[in-house]
Amino acid sequence: MQPRTKALCSAERETLGVIPLKEKKLLEVKLGELPSWILMRDFTPSGIAGAFQRGYYRYYNKYVNVKKGSIAGLSMVLAAYVFFNYCRSYKELSESLLGCFASGGVSPDRAGLVHLLI
Repeated sequence: MQPRTKALCSAERETLGVIPLKEKKLLEVKLGELPSWILMRDFTPSGIAGAFQRGYYRYYNKYVNVKKGSIAGLSMVLAAYVFFNYCRSYKELSESLLGCFASGGVSPDRAGLVHLLI
């Protein structure tokens, strides 16, 4: 019997448990392999754009483009959008609210908010 000289296809590699480091996902990489795995990534603008594109298509196919769809995928995007805008305007919101109560213009008691909560 002659030794096998043909390269293994990806299905054969997975069944044998031999996956090249470049093809491994981040959660499959061992801690000792992490520095070399990071150096194998493509950090050019086209590589980064490709990574975002793969992430978008993965999200789209998992949550949006399904046979039995639900509102989960779109609600996650909406929640992220609301959270991002809240974080972006947090400083302005906190200053305006603090100034409103500190100046004596409107207090929670005068606005009737305390009576609504009771």
